[in-house]
Amino acid sequence: MSAKLINGNALSKILRAEVAQRAAALTARGTQPGLAVLLVGENPASQVYVRNKIKACEDNGLYSLHEQHPAEMSEAALLQRIAELNADPRIHGILVQLPLPAHIDSHKVIEAIAPEKDVDGFHVANAGALMTGQPRFQPCTPYGVMKMFESEHIALKGANAVVIGRSNIVGKPMALMLINAGATVTVCSSQTRDLAAHTRAADIVVVATGRRNILTAEMVKPGATVIDVGMNRDDAGKLCGDVDFGPVSEVAGFITPVPGGVGPMTITMLLVNTIESAERAAL
Repeated sequence: MSAKLINGNALSKILRAEVAQRAAALTARGTQPGLAVLLVGENPASQVYVRNKIKACEDNGLYSLHEQHPAEMSEAALLQRIAELNADPRIHGILVQLPLPAHIDSHKVIEAIAPEKDVDGFHVANAGALMTGQPRFQPCTPYGVMKMFESEHIALKGANAVVIGRSNIVGKPMALMLINAGATVTVCSSQTRDLAAHTRAADIVVVATGRRNILTAEMVKPGATVIDVGMNRDDAGKLCGDVDFGPVSEVAGFITPVPGGVGPMTITMLLVNTIESAERAAL
């Protein structure tokens, strides 16, 4: 394998140790950082994500409030609960696990979270701050990817970067962060006519589509950095990403594995955002 693996597990451990130190320092001053995680319904994948987030808080000195609500919870009741948490000084971050049941408007719920407690970075105020190059909270997955670039000293200024996927959670904020770092960015989607023509010219490719093997070896420029944000299952039921990992790793210069790449970084950056929120509140 010629590509160097960017190990998200190892980088997460370093960053979480820093989080634990900052949490201990704040707690000693009388402010324990607090994260509230709300889950509506019984989506099994969401339950796993929430458990991992709560455990990460507890392992690193943060106070966590975990609330599981029935799928029948009304939109009004959820908005009322968010309003109460907005006013709670022990809570510095509020996270409502998506997806929500169909009768609840997720956009309305995200906008109900106070921007200064929106540690997911999805509120329109935080999205706008990122767009203007003055971010307050950056969405956790692309923020984690930026930390991976930093850890490997991958030059972004002047680099040609392609982002495949245009979601509000990964694709769009990823493109903005790369633009803010000085990269020349192309955003591709299912509507893109010749995806390979774009990726073959790219120094950096970030793939976040949820489609297996959308990026193959012949689509990658030799020595490029490939970041796989995808989470899928292969024919044997094993976890895999959006990238045809084996062949692409023979061409790329750097690559992230799935699992053990971007995934651990997402929860780590959630902790970082919560700590930053608590530090601002403690000033």
